[in-house]
Formats: sequence, C-alpha cells, structure tokens
Amino acid sequence: MKSLLKYLKDYKKETILAPLFKMLEASFELFVPLVMAAIIDAGISNGDKGYILKMGAVLIALAVIGLTCAITAQYYSAKAAVGFATKLRHALFAHIQSLSYTELDTMGTGTLITRMTSDVNQVQSGVNLTLRLLLRSPFIVFGAMVMAFTVDVKAAFIFVVTIPLLSIVVFGIMLVSIPLYKKVQQALDKVLSRTRENLTGARVIRAFSMEEEETQQFTKANNHLLDVQVFVGKISAAMNPLTYVIINGALVVLLWTGAIRVDAGIITQGAVVALVNYMSQILVELIKLANLIIQITKALACAKRIEAVFEVTNSMELCEKTAPVQESNDDAIVFEHVGLTYQGAGDESLSDIDFGIKKGQTLGIIGGTGSGKTSVVNLIPRFYDATKGKVLIHGRDVRDYQLQELRELIGIVPQKAVLFKGTIRENLLWGNENATQEDMERALEASQAKEFVDAKEGRLEYKITQGGKNLSGGQRQRLTIARALVRNPKILILDDSASALDFATDAKLRTAIKNLSEDMTVVIVSQRAASIQHADEIIVLEDGEMAGIGTHDTLLADNEIYQEIFYSQFPKEGAK
Repeated sequence: MKSLLKYLKDYKKETILAPLFKMLEASFELFVPLVMAAIIDAGISNGDKGYILKMGAVLIALAVIGLTCAITAQYYSAKAAVGFATKLRHALFAHIQSLSYTELDTMGTGTLITRMTSDVNQVQSGVNLTLRLLLRSPFIVFGAMVMAFTVDVKAAFIFVVTIPLLSIVVFGIMLVSIPLYKKVQQALDKVLSRTRENLTGARVIRAFSMEEEETQQFTKANNHLLDVQVFVGKISAAMNPLTYVIINGALVVLLWTGAIRVDAGIITQGAVVALVNYMSQILVELIKLANLIIQITKALACAKRIEAVFEVTNSMELCEKTAPVQESNDDAIVFEHVGLTYQGAGDESLSDIDFGIKKGQTLGIIGGTGSGKTSVVNLIPRFYDATKGKVLIHGRDVRDYQLQELRELIGIVPQKAVLFKGTIRENLLWGNENATQEDMERALEASQAKEFVDAKEGRLEYKITQGGKNLSGGQRQRLTIARALVRNPKILILDDSASALDFATDAKLRTAIKNLSEDMTVVIVSQRAASIQHADEIIVLEDGEMAGIGTHDTLLADNEIYQEIFYSQFPKEGAK
C-alpha cells in the first residue's frame, strides 16, 4: 500500500482537513453526555425550565456544528479518495500498456481487468473510510474513557477493562480475515475470466451446444466464490455479536456500580446517564471501527494485488537512443538463426529461422496450423524478443531501435480483425493520426474496402459498434488492412488477414498493395497457396522450423510439404 500512497500527494490538503474536521465533530460529540448530565442534575432536578431550554439550545448548536464538520470531512475525504483512484487507474493502465506481450500473456486479461476495476474501487473505498473514521473512532473511544474518568474514577475503571477486551476481538478477527480476502479476490478473478471467455466466445459455445456445460463450469466457479465469501463473512460477522456481548455486559456492571454509588450519594443520576452515554458511544464507535477494519483489510488485500502488477516489469531491454540509419543497406528484414521460446514453455516454438528479404520485395510464409507463422512475424515489430539469434530491420537489430520508431516503420494486420467503437474515419486514424482525406481514400481503395464503405450511410462517419459487430468478417478484415495502409509503412505484414475474402478480392488486394509503393516490403502469412505464390520468396514452416525457402516454382518442384499444401488446394494442377 505504501507505494500507492504517492498518488495521494496532490491531495495533501484534503488528507489533512478530512480527519481534522472529523476530529472536531468527535470533540463536540464528547460534550453531549456532559450537557445531558447538567440538564438532569441542574435542570430537571430543580425544575428550572429556563436552564433546560438554554442547555437544549446548546445541544442543538453542538448537533449543527457536528453536522457541518461531518459534511465538510465527507467532502474532502471523497475528493481525495476519488482523485487518488483516478490517478491510480491512469498509472495502472499506463503501466499495463508498457508491458510486453510476454507479461500480458503470463498475467492474463481477466485478472488485469479485475485489478483495474474491482480492486481499485476497493482501495478507493478504503482510502475514503480511512480519512473519515480511522482517527475519529479511536479518538471517541479513548476520549469517552477520559471523559468518564472526569465523571467518576471508580466507574471509569470498567472502561479500562472493557476496551482491551474489545480490541482483542476486533484485531484478532482482522488478522484471521486478511488472508481470506485475498482468496476472495482470486476467486473473483476466475469468475471474471470465465465470464469474459463465455461472452467473447458466445457464438462458438452455441454452435457446439455447450451452453449447459459452460453454465455448469460458471456455476462451479461462482459457487466457489460464494463459499469463500460466506466463510470470511461468517468470521467477520462474529465481530458484532462478540462486541455487543462485551459492551452490554459492561453496561450491566456500569449500571449496577452507578446505582450503588448514586444511592450512597457519591455521584448524581446525571453522572450515571453520562457514563452510560459514553459507554454507548464506545459501542457505536467500536462497531464502526470493526467495519472500518474489515474494509481496510479488503483494501489492503486489493492494494497488494495492484502493487503486484506494478512490480511486473517489461522483460524487454528498451533502447533509449537509436543508432543512425544505414540508408545504404538494401536488406529490409533479416533473420539470423533465430529461435523463440515462450515464457513458461518447455520447447522452442521457433528453431533456427534464417532468411533475408530485400526492400520492395514480397515474402510469403506458409505452413500448417501451429507451424509458427505468426510467431515469426511477431518478432519483426518486436512483440516478443528472439531468445536466440538476431532479427534485423534495415540492417539494424530490432533491439537497437526505440519501440516507437521501429513500429512506425511497420504496418501490421493481425489474424483477428480488431476494430474499435467509433466511426470508420476514427478507426483509420489509428493507423496515422495525421492522415489526410486523400490518404484514407487511397487506403480504402487499395484494401478493396471502398465499395462497401461507399454503400454505408455517412461513409467515413459510419458508426462502428464495439468489436465491429455491425460489419461482416470480410469487411472488418479490409478495414484493418486499410488502417495499416494509411500509415504508408516501410514494411507491411498481413498475418492471414485475408482469410475471409474470396479469391478474386484477395487477388485484387495483392495487386493494389504492390502498386501502392515500389519500396514497401510486404510479408504475407497465409494458408492459401494462391495468396503467396507470386511472392519473391516463400518460406515453408513446419513445427517451428524452416522446411523450405524459395520461389513458388522451385518449391513446387522440390519441396514435398509445399507440394502437399498446393495440390490439396489445386487438385487439378496435380492431375496434369
């Protein structure tokens, strides 16, 4: 939690004023029993109505002042807590964005969402309650005990015995419940992850009629969360009855002792009422303190989970200064005996990948499912770092580039076409925020998206829903290609990004891309032989290794794996 407190530094005034006004409110509250005792002893006993009215006005004044202080404290504590949570979310989101694919894969999307939302909300609530009640409740408890000593020393010793007993109960339950709240948040992570999987994969689940099975799995995870919450809830719930038993027992002893001392003429009836009021104040404040401790316990557990995210650092060594560009180098992409092992994986996903491609050429990558095609192209923009060998872009190791500079050279269209909620124009500007209308129109035409965009109401102002659900699969793919083309990249990577397009549209797309720029290097990953057969160089992958490299004609003549892929798609060619 200490490392997170720096996000409160801009709210120093609020963090001081909030507890200060709460202490003022508590101070006025401590005088109420004494005023009541004075009304009973001096007003009611003597039948002095004027005195009663005067002291009644004092009670009202204390209430109004206390209410004003309470509202002011609430305002400052809420302002500090909400501002703190806002800054924390910004920092957490920025930190997550700075992590590499390796860390994101390891941590998982579900737990990151929980920590960005539920955990931050719990910490915000904890900060709010801490500023308002952490000092106020102990102040009232010990203040009431001190005031009780001013009323009657012997009776006040009952408070001295009662408060330690209550503290043992409160803090004992707190120590037991702290680790349990961590388990609650972990169970919540699992529920959220399963919910996310089901919502994103709803069509697949229904297509395979797996609704019942998934419902059972969700129910199992949800019931586990319920069981953990109920268990920790039972422990926390034991706090109130235990504190009530101790306080009510103390009240019985206090009334018994007070009655004897009143009968002996040692103290007045008003004094007994004041002592009972102070005991009641202690009861109320200790219950508040108990609930506060529960909330703080939750907040601390959540804070540790958030801190755990901040402690995760980018495993990539980032370059701060980039070496001068070697314009004379004609190589666009070079892999020098590259290997890749994903974190936590036992075996290499890529082994000894070695090839080079010149500027302006087209590289095709083909292979079966799981052969490592996407892994190869993910190394070019440095989504992952090669664990062996080197990846060179324009003659320089990708590790010697600043990430922003490297990725500005590259336009990438991933396997899954991801669009964001907003207009077509806004989605295209993701590729290049300074793109002109002409740039966007040229990109739409090259990506074969112009025809369907022209048919949409408002054209570039047409609203795309979250995930592009109001577009077909082929339309989404063409828009993501247009988004990559808008930035006029030196290297364009198409990672199986035309799978939803028909052969004719795919052919037009490849021709248009080639005509866009003679200097642009294109990398096409595909399982369609037709998509890559005209490439200057084709790499055939199998089980993460290069099974062949060459042109379409040479591979078709000499490479069995390429022959198998090609003739499975063009059986008539094999029959000739």
